[in-house]
Order: sequence, then structure tokens, then C-alpha cells
Amino acid sequence: MIIIFVTAGFAALLALILGLALGLFRELFKVEEDPLIGTIREALPGANCGGCGFPGCDGYAAAVAGGGDISLCTAGGKATADMLAEIMGVGATELIPMVSVCCCLGGNDMAVARGIYTGLASCRGAKIAGGTKLCAWGCIGFGDCTKVCKFDAITMGPSGLPVVDRSKCTGCKVCVAECPQGILQLIPRDQKTTLTLCSNRNPLRAAIRKTCRVGCIKCGICVKNCPEQCIVIEDGIPVVDHEKCTLCGTCGQKCPTKVLRVC
Repeated sequence: MIIIFVTAGFAALLALILGLALGLFRELFKVEEDPLIGTIREALPGANCGGCGFPGCDGYAAAVAGGGDISLCTAGGKATADMLAEIMGVGATELIPMVSVCCCLGGNDMAVARGIYTGLASCRGAKIAGGTKLCAWGCIGFGDCTKVCKFDAITMGPSGLPVVDRSKCTGCKVCVAECPQGILQLIPRDQKTTLTLCSNRNPLRAAIRKTCRVGCIKCGICVKNCPEQCIVIEDGIPVVDHEKCTLCGTCGQKCPTKVLRVC
């Protein structure tokens, strides 16, 4: 019994000594945080979405305190940018609200499936295995984008394509980075934009028709009929010069598969 008490007492004494030593070392080697970082952190929304390109709000706060760009917090928008400008004593910056959009129309009812997929239910995993559809460029449909969105702005629609709620989307770019097909892109929230809702780069028209009923068939009708001559074909995809585009809708009306749309 005496041995038990001695052992317990020795353990308690050792724990006390170690605790005191750790406390002493913490005080001796602690690094004082710049109070400016704390002030900036309080102004940020705390979403930790990573849309700014930094590891959470703490990382972005440290970057701003060091003179970094004050306009990168898409979750906070212009209000947050204005607060950061005031804290840093700089002029307010113009911030264009952005939202994500899916540039693919090849849902389960339009694109032909490769077969029965039994692998990992992940877009990235399925892409390694060759995808789920005959179109190698279209939406794979497992909703990796919905899983990474911290604002619940993306859901999978009935056709197996992501649907973005513009009222919730902050344009943080996390879904854009997550999509292995690159079919999610950002557009200005408050202004219309002519988009090509197809990413199929197969140059063979017959092959495209066999893989997707709404894929761009590379006919060039949009280029020929654009009154502003603001469309060119790049890597098999119509690309719109938004500075020239007047949103007349002619390209969409002439397009046989209706992949050009004003969104």
C-alpha cells in the first residue's frame, strides 16, 4: 500500500513540475501576434471557405495585415472589402460579385452513359476510371461540387447536373477548383453573360452526336451569324468576347443544339 501512495505522489509531483516547465517555456518563447491581425480577423465573415486562396480567415487576415489584397474575401463581398479598406487606411476597391454556373447540358437524359459504373462515387475517382459518360468532357454527376460548397449553394438537379442557387453563391471558386472536368466557371452575378454550355472538344461531329444530344457539333453557325463578330472557335469550343457581345441572342437562336445561351 505504501508503494502505491509513493508512486501516486511521485506521479503527481512529476506532473506538477512538467506543467510548470511547459508554462515557463510558453512564456519564454511565445510570439506576440500583431493586434492588427486580430482586428482584421474580426471583420471577416469567418466562413473559412478558402475562396481567397489562403488557409481560412486566419491566413487571409495575416496576409492583409502584411499589405495583401483586401478584395479577395468573396464570402464577405463589398461590405467586408470596405471594412478592410478602413482598417488598413487605403482606398475602397471595386468588387464585382460573382456566381458559379455549370457549363454543361449533358445530363443523364441527354448524354449517353458508358455503362454501369461501380467504382467510387466521386467525380475525381470516376474520372480516373474513364468517367461515367461517353462524353469525356461533360459533368460526371457525383456532386463533388455540392460537397465542398460551404454555403449550400449547389444541389444536384433531377438530370444529374449541378444547380447553383445564385442567392447563396458567394463566388468563392472552391467548386470551380474541385470540378475535375472544369465545367464550373464564374460569371458576374448582376449582369447577363453569353455562355457556351458545352465543353466537348471532339472534332468529329458524328462522334459528338452519338455521345450527347445537346453537345456542340462544331458547325460554326454561331461565328457566321454573330452581328458583332465576337465569337471565335478555340479548341473546338465557341468563345465569346464579352466586351463586344451585345447579348442580342442571335448565336443562341441559330445554334442547332442551343448550347449558346444568355445566362
